[in-house]
Amino acid sequence: MSAQVVTATENVDGVPRLPVGEWISDGFDWVQDHFGPFFDSLADGIESTVDGLADLLTAPAPLLLAAVLALLAWLVKDWRLGLGSFLGLAAVIGMDQWENAMVTLALILVATLVALAIGIPLGILAARSERASRAIRPAMDLMQTMPAFVWLVPVVTLFSIGPSGALVATVIFALPPGVRLTELGIRQVDAEVVEAGHAFGATPRQILREVQLPLALPTVMAGINQVIMLALSMAVIAGLVGGGGLGSQVTTSISRLDIGLGFEAGLSVVVLAIFLDRVTAAAGQRQRSPGTVRSLLRRRSAVPAKEGANA
Repeated sequence: MSAQVVTATENVDGVPRLPVGEWISDGFDWVQDHFGPFFDSLADGIESTVDGLADLLTAPAPLLLAAVLALLAWLVKDWRLGLGSFLGLAAVIGMDQWENAMVTLALILVATLVALAIGIPLGILAARSERASRAIRPAMDLMQTMPAFVWLVPVVTLFSIGPSGALVATVIFALPPGVRLTELGIRQVDAEVVEAGHAFGATPRQILREVQLPLALPTVMAGINQVIMLALSMAVIAGLVGGGGLGSQVTTSISRLDIGLGFEAGLSVVVLAIFLDRVTAAAGQRQRSPGTVRSLLRRRSAVPAKEGANA
């Protein structure tokens, strides 16, 4: 009986094997060998920032901070949201998950700020350049469709276990909506309004700042809302790599088969998610009025009129 010999570069179906895993592993090994100290210092900076914000959030009395957050929700929308927020946050305190919730909130806030600092400029660039849009789109597709757990492996390789690795994985997973919705919002601005701004002598920077961004703000705020929600979902998964907070509580409950702890941590995540979702959604509804655009055009139209009067 003849035996079939399978080489290292060919699988049983006769299709040449692509050693993608080996290429990626070698690439990360090279990066770690040459830039290891840089990533170590970056990890220390990230960890210090997250820990500092977590300490700041846990410093006041829990009920006092819950009241402040509820007041913020009231100011952004109405008293119903404020009251509901206070009751939900008080329930988190009652379940003895307040400190863990604040650690998770600190991680989410820092990750969201980093994701928006990267995502909004990339979205603006993609909206103003078709070539940049075509280059950015595949990267966003990869980041958005790759299973969330996969991102934990490379970031742990570069940043080790702890809040730094959890934050980087969270930023990678939460970044794409900020880029996509910023680009979409700017592209949906009426071309006639932009042309009117150009006709009255506005510079491209003024068009972006005073015309496109104000009109695109509802869509941009929807992107910010999605970034926060994805950051929250990933922050819980990041508990597997030492992210701390509610994610670590969920991980502990799984390892111990502790149903009570799992539900307490899960309900705390739900309270945070509802609070952040409602507050950011309400903030998005308080967008700047298109009157800003009209005021720009009036200012621009006034310049030729004054020049004609002086002549």
